[in-house]
Amino acid sequence: MTAPYVKEHIGSGIATIEFFHPAHNSLPGDILAKLAATITEAGENDDVKVIILKSGGDRTFCAGASFKELINIEDAETGKVFFSGFANVINSMRKCPKFIIGRIQGKTVGGGVGVASATDFCMATKYASIKLSELNVGIGPFVVGPAVERKLGLSGMSQIAIDANAFYDAEWARQKGLFAKVFDSTEELDEAVRAFAEQLCGYNPEAMREMKKVFWQGTENWDELLAERAAISGRLVLSEFTKETLKRFK
Repeated sequence: MTAPYVKEHIGSGIATIEFFHPAHNSLPGDILAKLAATITEAGENDDVKVIILKSGGDRTFCAGASFKELINIEDAETGKVFFSGFANVINSMRKCPKFIIGRIQGKTVGGGVGVASATDFCMATKYASIKLSELNVGIGPFVVGPAVERKLGLSGMSQIAIDANAFYDAEWARQKGLFAKVFDSTEELDEAVRAFAEQLCGYNPEAMREMKKVFWQGTENWDELLAERAAISGRLVLSEFTKETLKRFK
């Protein structure tokens, strides 16, 4: 696999949405836009009762923002548009009337932690350690912060946001509430995800839709909030500190 993609498979009431990028599943703007649109469409499809969100490859679930695009940002508006890509994915997951099951097979960083946090029920392997690395490059997890805080609590989110150079293991993430279950292998994870999705397909879709509203109550302002956060990140990415730091990744 070399070409980035977002693909969807629908069968037996289950929509499996998979994204991939050869750079450790980092997400450039076009992939973020397609991912948000695909989630929205699945939510509107009457043939879909539940959604599985996963990434391609064996090792990394998502490495967060595309450093290639970050390096090329030259003005605040472009920066805001780029970081809004993650905001749009999170908001599409928030507004989707179907339960979204996260399948996290490996490490996840930055924006990827936000995507995992925005799922409704998340399962992972023991290799799925997490890191919020944004402060390392002079930005901060502003856009994904509300989603991460919603799952980990303010204490857990602030801990990994400040300790930006450290990975926290899957068991820590399970204890904090991000992962519901952790498995020893990808094979066990896939079996559990599939079985759980099939179980949910037997539930009343109307009841699940109403429960999703309850679970996300209090986030109705996230369209505006995440746009404001994207503007902060878009400004900070132009700082001398961040520009100098990003040069190391060229």
